[in-house]
This record gives sequence, C-alpha cells and structure tokens, in this order.
Amino acid sequence: MKKLSVGHSPDADDAFMFFALAKGKVSIEDYEIDHVMQDIENLNQRALTGELDVSAISAAVYPQVAETYRVMACGASVGRNYGPLLIAKKAISLDELEGKTIGVPGTHTTANLLLNLYVTDPFESKMMHFDTIMDAIAKGDIDAGVIIHEGQLTWERSGFTKILDLGKAWTQDTHLPIPLGLDVIHRRLGEENIQMITEAFEKSIRYALEHEDEAIDYAIQFGRGLDRDTCRRFVRMYVNDDTENMGEEGRVALQTLYARASGRGLVSSPPSLDIVGVK
Repeated sequence: MKKLSVGHSPDADDAFMFFALAKGKVSIEDYEIDHVMQDIENLNQRALTGELDVSAISAAVYPQVAETYRVMACGASVGRNYGPLLIAKKAISLDELEGKTIGVPGTHTTANLLLNLYVTDPFESKMMHFDTIMDAIAKGDIDAGVIIHEGQLTWERSGFTKILDLGKAWTQDTHLPIPLGLDVIHRRLGEENIQMITEAFEKSIRYALEHEDEAIDYAIQFGRGLDRDTCRRFVRMYVNDDTENMGEEGRVALQTLYARASGRGLVSSPPSLDIVGVK
C-alpha cells in the first residue's frame, strides 16, 4: 500500500467531510491515508513547499501553489451570504478602523484577503492563531479581529459587536458565493490517480451528507466544546452541495476573487484554474 499524505484542519467541518475516509467507509485503491491535522495557516505554509499529496488550503493561497497543485471540484468551503466576521468589543465603523490593530487568523487565509479587499484605510494587522482572537479583543490587546470557524456562531453570546460580515459583503458586491477553503491535489500523483483520489473524496463527502448523524458523532470530537446543535449548524454552513461539487458558479467565484485581489495588488496575478472534476 502506498501512503497518501492528506492535510486537513482539526475542525468539525473538515472532520465531517473526512469521516468516511477516516473510518473506512470509503477507501482509495492501493492507498493508505496518512492524516495530517493542522490549523489552516500551517497547511497553507506546507502547501507552499508542496509537501503534502492532498491538502485543505485557503482559497487565497492557491495563486502561489497553482503550479504544484490542482483544485478538486469537491471539498470547498463556500459561504453563501456569510463568511468570516470582523468584530470588536464595542460598535465601531469601518472608517474608524484606520490605524487600529486588527487580529487576523493567518497571512495566507481568505479571511485576511477579504479584510484587505473591504477595509481600505490603512490598519495594523496582527497575525494570530484563530482561537486566540476573541480573547485578545476582550483583553484590549487588539482593537478588532476577524473570526473564522465556530467563532462565527459563538461571538455574539460573548458580547462582541459585528463590524462587517466579510462573506455577506462579498455576496452583496458580486452576487456570488465566497470560496473560503479548497482541497487541492499534487500534480506529481499523475492524472489517473488524481481522478481516482478526487472521486473518493467526493464519495466521502456524499457519505457524510447522507449519514449526517453518524458523521456528526465523529465531527463533534473536533468541535472545541460546541454542543451538538451548534456543531450541526456549523457543519451545514460549510459542508453542503457546494462542497460536493463547486460547479461552474464556484469556478466563476474563484476567478472573480483572484481578479479583484490582483487588481488591488493583493496577489501577483490570477492563476490558471485547473480544476479536477467529479462525476
């Protein structure tokens, strides 16, 4: 059996997607999966070196790894009128963020890219682990922060104020969903293996969607204290029909994201989108 290194985050949505592969409900012929669990910014860094065979990455980093990896049509985390949230301890307008310190969950995250697309006045970015941002706001160490993952569902109960839903701003602006995360596969695996592995990943996602309770039982272990209902809400936000197959709308959304980022000088140039389709 050949080893297939697969990087994904230790979060409920990724765990839900990979449940069937992790538990042998779906297998990949001739391959044994070596699961590498790290937060998304570490996976972005590893993708820059081309280390892993398959990996979850931020959509924002793909222009830098496009020569090494192809995009899987399945596995994308897509927000439809929602996404990363810019929050603060008290009400503050976008104009008042000039010169302020904003906590960001990683240089290469799509959250950071969206922040720079929609907050145009100069501010100071402070790169932080995603699960420390709300505490830092509460302590006054930073003026505002961009929250991702389950923080998108728990921020309000902690008494924070929303400045901007970056995903909603994107959808209102472009009338498109926002692709936040992608699954990518290394070109060195060859066309036949790439197609086979991609189709197995799509089967894993479909299995989870069709056996939601079973997959939630597994995913909740990675929910960092979320109750079952909140875990289910979070998973449904980012594992859905778009995740099974991003389709043409997903492709257009990615092209639009990269074109806008390039126009603002946030990425060097839009990459050629090489997407591995699923049946």
